Amino acid sequence: MPVTAADPVSRNAMVILATIAGGVVLYLLSDILTPLALALFLAVMIDGFARVLQSRLPGVGARAAVPLAVVLSVLIFGGAAFFIADNATSFATQLITYTPKLNGLIARIAGMVGMDVPPTITQLIQRLDPASHLGQVARGLQSFASTAAFVLVYLGFILASRRGWERKAVNLFANREERQEAVAAFLRIRNGVEQYLWVQTITGLMIAVASWLAMVAVGLDNALFWAILIFIASYIPVVGGIVAVALPPIFALVQFDGLWQALVLFGVLQAIGMFVGNVIQPRMQGRSLNMDPIVLLLALAFWSVLWGLPGAFLSTPLTTVMMVILVQFHGTRWIAVLLSADGDPGQLKHHAVEPPSPKGPASAAPEPPAKPAAKRRSKNLRPGT
Repeated sequence: MPVTAADPVSRNAMVILATIAGGVVLYLLSDILTPLALALFLAVMIDGFARVLQSRLPGVGARAAVPLAVVLSVLIFGGAAFFIADNATSFATQLITYTPKLNGLIARIAGMVGMDVPPTITQLIQRLDPASHLGQVARGLQSFASTAAFVLVYLGFILASRRGWERKAVNLFANREERQEAVAAFLRIRNGVEQYLWVQTITGLMIAVASWLAMVAVGLDNALFWAILIFIASYIPVVGGIVAVALPPIFALVQFDGLWQALVLFGVLQAIGMFVGNVIQPRMQGRSLNMDPIVLLLALAFWSVLWGLPGAFLSTPLTTVMMVILVQFHGTRWIAVLLSADGDPGQLKHHAVEPPSPKGPASAAPEPPAKPAAKRRSKNLRPGT
């Protein structure tokens, strides 16, 4: 029996097989696609930053906004990376002085679980055998450096060729209505990613500043270092919250003799995370992403397996892009419905671009110039009148 295109079972089966095949391709080509995805993500971020600079700073035109955004982004990220690297060295050195306290903490934990002879921190390090992992660490650093270089190269080419995409869109979609639908879909993707970036940046800053104040109040060492790590981790769903709540109290146990500093810090950081995550973030984000929370967790696991740490950072933007693309086609719309929070993935609630009218693109495009009044009247005149 021949399979027809209208058969929903066959169509859905083809969609599922195509999804599996796409996942395999993404995994096999991760070394090539990961830098490209990161570069596209940075290009969207720089484009949004440039439009903010153009609208907020007087005298900054469209041509100067993008270079200024690139320079400021490089300075911000470069400064943050330098600060983290510089403080990570001193932080590792400082841990050596905490060896007796670490041994005491291990002994207390071992006593709680009923272990008679607890191991020391030196014995634990010897069991881990860090020398055997030096090669893996070196390969990881080399891979990170090459990925960063490819990201910068891709980003440079993307920014340099951004003006040519308008001509490509005109030649790719000869039909004006199809072109406007494609532009509307692209703007929805861009607005969704920018909204996600904006919300995560603002809420991450709130959590980082409040956490820094709490850590300074209890006297925790390297409070600014932890605050910056908390801010960076806020871009990773779920994991960022765990880092913000768990790591500073753990190191408070190592630094202080008593327990009250760690307990107070844990309670305050937990309250900060819950308040920002459950009160402020939903109000800022609204229903712009319109994505089910369970889907966000699954997306984090899925993209982390495929692309590792870059996939964890890009999990929410990539899933947003997928949902917007899937909703454009009738055969894949059901997947977008399952990914959405309210079953209506066709709209982005904030800063969204309304899809073109089914009757034509007149509602989404400027009206053509009106004909002269004399010519309009001549068409309405009948012969002999």
